[in-house]
Amino acid sequence: MEVRARAPGKIILAGEHAVVHGCTAVAASIDLYTYTSLRFPTPSDNDDTLKLQLKDIGLEFSWPVVRIKELLPEMDSHAISSPSSCSFEAIKAIAALVEEQNIPEANIGLASGVSAFLWLYTSIHGYKPAKAIVTSELPLGAGLGSSAAFCVALSAALLAVSDFVKLEFSHQGWQIFGDSELELVNKWAFEGEKIIHGKPSGIDNTVSTYGNMIKFKSGELTCIKTNMPLKMLITNTKVGRNTKALVASVSERTMRHSNAMSSVFNAVDSISNELATIIQSPVSDDLAITEKEEKLGELMEMNQGLLQCMGVSHASIETVIRTTLKYKLSTKLTGAGGGGCVLTLLPTLLSGAVVDKVIAELESCGFQCFIAGIGGRGLEISFSGSS
Repeated sequence: MEVRARAPGKIILAGEHAVVHGCTAVAASIDLYTYTSLRFPTPSDNDDTLKLQLKDIGLEFSWPVVRIKELLPEMDSHAISSPSSCSFEAIKAIAALVEEQNIPEANIGLASGVSAFLWLYTSIHGYKPAKAIVTSELPLGAGLGSSAAFCVALSAALLAVSDFVKLEFSHQGWQIFGDSELELVNKWAFEGEKIIHGKPSGIDNTVSTYGNMIKFKSGELTCIKTNMPLKMLITNTKVGRNTKALVASVSERTMRHSNAMSSVFNAVDSISNELATIIQSPVSDDLAITEKEEKLGELMEMNQGLLQCMGVSHASIETVIRTTLKYKLSTKLTGAGGGGCVLTLLPTLLSGAVVDKVIAELESCGFQCFIAGIGGRGLEISFSGSS
């Protein structure tokens, strides 16, 4: 048997950085997915190993289940229905299992993801042999939620074979979980995210699990539904950045200019709330869609100006903004800034020829472009017989 799960990436439409200072942020799923499939050997295969294949990178890891059990004996006591955090002892044991794999230096950033895999697999599914194959349409480490999509898809696939959850039929062969099952997937994925990021906000895994959009303020997450089709051009500047350092620099600027920055954050809060209202209001016709898109474009530009005030823009981001401005398109950074990814709103009535021109120009700068639908479906599952 093979079970396959897919979970979407995410973007922050408004409110990044300000959210750390108690303001509202709006995040949305994008129709770019991470896929995880689990294949289980039959008794006649005589295969007693757990394998993880990262197909896009061409890497495969393998552990005898006896070795995992030897180093992680405590996993038997885990209750699937109540996810718990990885203990310090388990983290040390998992680190030893990952170290034995001799991950190439160029891919050493994947070690935390491999650790999350081992923790989630053994906690939910125990010491049974299997092969997990991961592929993704999301670039790694670019702020599009690739690690959360991985944790969500993996947790879902493992729970789907645990007899613990019920599935509802969905569309095109994909099935969906009920609400209480989604909540459980989300909790497990959050534990995986903790292993990868230390102190994640929970935004990424929640958007990836439920899809559509969420409003986020002071730790409170609210799922919201979009009533209009939104398309974005996502440009990956391929400039790496240090999220922690960028968050710290905004906090330092806030201490130096507390009144001015307080006004900046209040403005961002208003933008996030207005954006959420526009997206949720019903659309009557094409004219209404065009009007709403114009307003959203203005709000994105305003948000970008405020992010510049916070000091988190970057020369590569400014290049994308200048390029898209030639075509009268609205653009803002998404996520931490300092590089990473940039969003450009693609209005419904914009011609494909113009989009092609913009992409060609951006790619000539060495950037990578994706077109994505915003606020779509969340986590989905499919089953197939032995392959």
